[in-house]
Amino acid sequence: MFGIQSSEQAPRAAASWAFESNGLRWYAIQTRHRHEKRVDARLRDKGFITFLPLARQIRRWSDRCKEIELPLFPCYAFVRLSQQDEMRVAVLQTPGVVQVVGIGCRPTPIPDKQIEDIQKVVTDGGVVAVQPFCAVGQRVRITGGCFDGIEGIVQERNNSRTLMIAVEPLQRSVVIFLENYQVVPL
Repeated sequence: MFGIQSSEQAPRAAASWAFESNGLRWYAIQTRHRHEKRVDARLRDKGFITFLPLARQIRRWSDRCKEIELPLFPCYAFVRLSQQDEMRVAVLQTPGVVQVVGIGCRPTPIPDKQIEDIQKVVTDGGVVAVQPFCAVGQRVRITGGCFDGIEGIVQERNNSRTLMIAVEPLQRSVVIFLENYQVVPL
């Protein structure tokens, strides 16, 4: 579990781009490993509106304990862009940026509501745990608890996620309710 905050709370540099709320959408950018904070700072210096949710964690070493801030989504940050190619090129030319996340050559915008929800958790000082995304029909493994190591397929019944374990030779299945378990995709 993490306490999180956002780079958006940091003071902003003077904008070199003329930003208007119209036409700007949120996009995820992939960064080099452990370059998220540097990329965020460089983009803000260029005048971009960025969002880098950070998670506070206590790390223990053999000689000390220290609270550190790590990106909530490692190797990713968020930036507001328009459809103008020159803005996207300016982002891509920033050291540490790998790509703007999308399908093929087309960046995929992230709905404002999703970013607003993450920002709300960040500004309210919520404590969260990042979970891998598991879609209905995906094979997963339970980690921890009495069912540790059990694998199955995520199902949905009556708006609650369940894990179906199929015994194929018998053509029967067992269902486990996943509300209290952590799972990892296979």
